Amino acid sequence: MALQPGRLDRRLTILRATATRDALGELVESWSELMTVWAQKVDRPLREALREGPGMAAEEVRGATSASGFRIRWSSAAAGIGPKDRARLDGLTYDITGVREIGRREGLELLAVARADGGGV
Repeated sequence: MALQPGRLDRRLTILRATATRDALGELVESWSELMTVWAQKVDRPLREALREGPGMAAEEVRGATSASGFRIRWSSAAAGIGPKDRARLDGLTYDITGVREIGRREGLELLAVARADGGGV
């Protein structure tokens, strides 16, 4: 499967969790933009994405509404994207459940599940 640059027609924002302390000194998790990249969206069966994302907690599975794959160009920065990150596209937030390499340093496919709750972003 080769990456087809002409199909990268959507702007996908990758989000990473950051922990900060609030006024009471308690840790608060927030999501900040890591990068925005051109992507191709590929819809996938929800059960397939859940099967390939074994690290998902029960509450994440209950909050999932649909599954997608996002194909992006490989870069050294994008190579660091993983299941602890999220993606945002067209007002929806997705939990990234896995990452597959496309070719050798050609592209990445991010396996993702849409969140019903909006993702708290």
